[in-house]
Amino acid sequence: MAGYKIRDLEILSGIKAHTIRMWEKRYGLLNPKRTDTQIRTYSDEELLLLLNVSLLYKNGYKISHIAQMNSEQLIETSKSIQENGLENSATEQLIVSVLQLDEQLFQQIFNNLIEKNSLSVLFSDLIIPFLQRIGVMWVVGTITPAQEHFISNLIRQKIMAAIDALPIPASSQKKIILYLPEHEWHEISLLVYHYHLRHKGFNSIYLGQAVPFDALLKTIRQLEPVAVVSSWLAPIDQEQILMHFSDLKHEMNEIKIAAGGYQIDQLKSRLAKPIMHIQSLAELEKII
Repeated sequence: MAGYKIRDLEILSGIKAHTIRMWEKRYGLLNPKRTDTQIRTYSDEELLLLLNVSLLYKNGYKISHIAQMNSEQLIETSKSIQENGLENSATEQLIVSVLQLDEQLFQQIFNNLIEKNSLSVLFSDLIIPFLQRIGVMWVVGTITPAQEHFISNLIRQKIMAAIDALPIPASSQKKIILYLPEHEWHEISLLVYHYHLRHKGFNSIYLGQAVPFDALLKTIRQLEPVAVVSSWLAPIDQEQILMHFSDLKHEMNEIKIAAGGYQIDQLKSRLAKPIMHIQSLAELEKII
């Protein structure tokens, strides 16, 4: 995919747009084309170059030193960092695997990381932040639906295998319902919540994607959970989200309601007090 705007590069690389402009002017790192209205556009090659520059910069290399490297030196130095400090380069490399639809690269990164981290730490410290960036990229159109589905399915496979390896809690334990609302199909964050709660011994019950509101209420009445948890990514009208929680709160009395995801991040100041905003796995555990 070509024709990235500078905002896309900022999201993908983690480098602020004004910094990218400064590097262009001072060091000539990138050479974007301009539209008739003078809007910068960048190619796939320039994006990959910036990802390598970002990797080196975040690992302590001075931009003046990076700017003096030729393409071969830049790639070789990046590879060295990836081999010696994968945790510091994983996000950039995962983004490359998304852009290039490279399953082998994804598997290599994930397998190397799991040798050094527990699944809970890996999901909390890497996968969740990475998915937040992927979510923003998808919402603003930086990546295509096919690219988002590609990486989501690979990560989903890993999480489902991890969940399947955990023991099923006793039905007598207090229940927590996890669901995605109608028109919401992006389940990775919710699956991570499910894995974390099961790993910690909670009796979490996963209802899955696009659960009709009436069916959700019927299940709540049947199971009588202590909490319900959801995740929101799809770009829908904010008033619909607020109405969903208003109706849910009206029906649920004392049951805790917690939600996370990009749309909830944007709405947190408008959510009613009983609706708890999930910003991390540790916070989810504390809420429950």
